[in-house]
Amino acid sequence: MTTVHFIPMPSAEAAAYREGTPDAYGLAPEQRISPGGYPCRHCLGPIASGEPYLTLAYRPFPTLQPYAETGPIFLHAIACPRYEAAEVLPPMLESPDYIVRGYGYDDRIVYGSGGVVETRAITERAGELFANPDIAYLHVRSARNNCYQCRIDRP
Repeated sequence: MTTVHFIPMPSAEAAAYREGTPDAYGLAPEQRISPGGYPCRHCLGPIASGEPYLTLAYRPFPTLQPYAETGPIFLHAIACPRYEAAEVLPPMLESPDYIVRGYGYDDRIVYGSGGVVETRAITERAGELFANPDIAYLHVRSARNNCYQCRIDRP
């Protein structure tokens, strides 16, 4: 089995959003009460029913450029511990499948790397993609809505 690292949103970034820092569109994160099951991009676990959460536009790239996708994500409104079990499939990945896509060292999509992968096969697919030296990191995205879930880095 290939070892990969599942990477959540940085803690400083999550804290900033909780303090009202504008999102990728320059808007304040929206706070609501969870009906249950929304995935937090910081702890990579579910946001339980009745818990406050934030919805915000997120762009997990260092700079604006044509491939810097932006989309909605969820985040616990109250501080949660950052996901630490980097080599273990995050508990928030509960759907049957996800898009796994490779990005180059220039933060652009590596064409031919993206595809829908069964959840149980994400780690194996990541290992296959990392055999390509042009791939710097991967994104795991929703297969239904293309929402960013987390990043996968090489070990």
